[in-house]
Amino acid sequence: MEINDVENKTLIESKFELLLEKCKIYKKPEELEKIKLAFEIAKIAHYNVFRKSGEPYIFHPIEVAHIVIEEIGLDSTSVIAALLHDVVEDSAITLQEIEKDFGKKVAKIIEGLTKISGIKHKTTSFQSENMRKLLLTIVDDIRVILIKLADRLHNMRTLASMDEEEKIRISLETAYIYAPLAHRLGLYNIKSELDDLSLKFTNQSVYELIETKLHETSSYRKKYIESFLKPISNELKLQDIDFEIKWRTKTINSIWEKMKKQNVDFEGVFDLFAIRIIINTESNTEKAECWKAYSIVTNHYQPNPSRLRDWISIPKSNGYESLHTTVMGPQGQWVEIQIRTKRMNEVAEKGLAAHWKYKGGIQSRLDEWLNNVREILENHELNATEFVDNFKLNLYDDEIFIFTPKGDLKKLPAGATVLDFAFSIHSNVGSKCISAKVNHKVVPLRYALKNGDQVEIITAKNQKPNMDWLSFVVTSSAKSKIKKCLLEEKFAEAEKGKELFLRKLKSWKVLQIDDAIQKLINHFKFKTAVDFYYKISTEEIEVAEIKAILLESEKPETKVSELVPSKKTESKTQKKNEQEIEFIISDDKVQNINYTLSKCCNPIFGDKVFGFIKIGKGITIHRINCPNAAQFLAKYDYRIINVSWKKADTSSSYVVSIKIVGVDSVGIVNNISSVVSKDLKVNMQAVSFSSKDGLFDGVITVHIKDLSHLTVLIANIQKVKGVISAERIESTF
Repeated sequence: MEINDVENKTLIESKFELLLEKCKIYKKPEELEKIKLAFEIAKIAHYNVFRKSGEPYIFHPIEVAHIVIEEIGLDSTSVIAALLHDVVEDSAITLQEIEKDFGKKVAKIIEGLTKISGIKHKTTSFQSENMRKLLLTIVDDIRVILIKLADRLHNMRTLASMDEEEKIRISLETAYIYAPLAHRLGLYNIKSELDDLSLKFTNQSVYELIETKLHETSSYRKKYIESFLKPISNELKLQDIDFEIKWRTKTINSIWEKMKKQNVDFEGVFDLFAIRIIINTESNTEKAECWKAYSIVTNHYQPNPSRLRDWISIPKSNGYESLHTTVMGPQGQWVEIQIRTKRMNEVAEKGLAAHWKYKGGIQSRLDEWLNNVREILENHELNATEFVDNFKLNLYDDEIFIFTPKGDLKKLPAGATVLDFAFSIHSNVGSKCISAKVNHKVVPLRYALKNGDQVEIITAKNQKPNMDWLSFVVTSSAKSKIKKCLLEEKFAEAEKGKELFLRKLKSWKVLQIDDAIQKLINHFKFKTAVDFYYKISTEEIEVAEIKAILLESEKPETKVSELVPSKKTESKTQKKNEQEIEFIISDDKVQNINYTLSKCCNPIFGDKVFGFIKIGKGITIHRINCPNAAQFLAKYDYRIINVSWKKADTSSSYVVSIKIVGVDSVGIVNNISSVVSKDLKVNMQAVSFSSKDGLFDGVITVHIKDLSHLTVLIANIQKVKGVISAERIESTF
């Protein structure tokens, strides 16, 4: 296949013409000319290059540019950068040439995108320098990460052509970092699609089940909503309000999260859709018009007072403004309604990217968040895991609003403590904080604040941070500042230890000082000399012990223990308790290791699995869609190994729990038990059923041979009259 194929050439030009049509919103002729030039350069750079799907590679930058302009709403500079985002990495074109043709801004964005291109490789994860590179680009120019999100969205849309391992890894990475990042930047539509696509490739059966159920119930939902909206729409017109109403079914992933959180099946999720009333009004009447619409809605339907959310008076940190209420509709069904203006809706859909159009408050909230990111970057002492954790903390969505004694407002993540609030005011206030008055009542440092609290911090001159503080603060800013204080204290203490150590070396007449220090660091297994000096100063290492090591004859070295214990050294009792399952371990360096099946996801023969090395405990085997998989792959990819099942062992069995929901009737439990134990000869370990309002739900724990055996069992249970659903439970505990 070649790019000069007539059909491909026509298709490429057609796709670009569609993009160019969208770009006509940029009024300056020179902007369109630059976009055309960027396309021609990208076309040359990717000439005769094809994606795994078989499509010409140039389709990808064109589609990314489409997302940038249509779904994020960025400027012409961003569209140009989107078209060129892979050319430096994939061709001989240099940044200097791009700067010459398009200017410094475009070159800077391309440079940022090129720096984080290593993250695309399947063997890398969001750790260490990769993560820092990603965050540095955010600080330099927010458009870099916005274009990166567009790039990731198109890659997820075309992920089906990748091999299975890459699908899983990219999807987990997307769910772990990119989707929360899109949410934090206010790109709710992109966040939702990324979440849905991640679920599609990591838990296809669940995705397809919910997708089918939504399709089957779509006509009912449409009729219900039309009936529900009729009286509201009529009164909005009578009140002469300029409005439009949109409604959407909630995303597949959000429905799945509700099913898990509420422990119900699809039919048990009642708020499957959300209605949006969008009002066209002037900026000075926005608030009044939204509350007027709210009054009209609640005149017709009873609201749930606990579900009112006013993000118009106090917008979210990412710029989101809207009134949310949930009302009781016909047939006793809860319906969520969002009320906002046209401007608010554009900000809600295009997030902080909209600050190019709406200056002021949104820009200041963006700057506030970027300052938090800068704080994380400045803390070079964080290891890879802490670095990712701190950044994840900065992606919080649920917020609480706290007032100072003077009435100033502070926004913090839900669960924030008095100490988080103190550090949000200033590092010195936080480090000297001993307690606080919350609503005029004295509370301790670890007190969790609630929405609307008024807080007055109490400080003391002699107070200083300690390690225990890290266990209860929740904001990344507080964690970073505490660690910085502790580090400064450690360095000061280490200086004292160093002086003492050097004096002792002089009195012992030790001349080779550098060799002596290195020998002691190796002996005590410290990472740095600072750790060694600190232990001397705090008297955790005795001077007599140091002298003995340096001046006495060396003892034979003790071998460092292996990363994981060998099967050859395990006790008979331990071996007996291990499940004897054979795996092929692809990493040739890892041999003769203990492995156990993880209880958090309960893998069985036939499941797609991976191995996770636990220091000193061998390898645990997890399902690819294990709830912990995203965290493992994002934080500890160096401890992940590929494993697969060798062959089925007919003598082995696996314990699996199945959740069953159905209509309560006489003999239903006996009928299910008969199918399980008599017809399919499956041994049941435990049975638990409960009944309420004519329905039952229960869990049966059974011994099965493999995945295909489980699939047949579930299919047969679903055929029992009265059974609504039967599905495997992720964990056995």
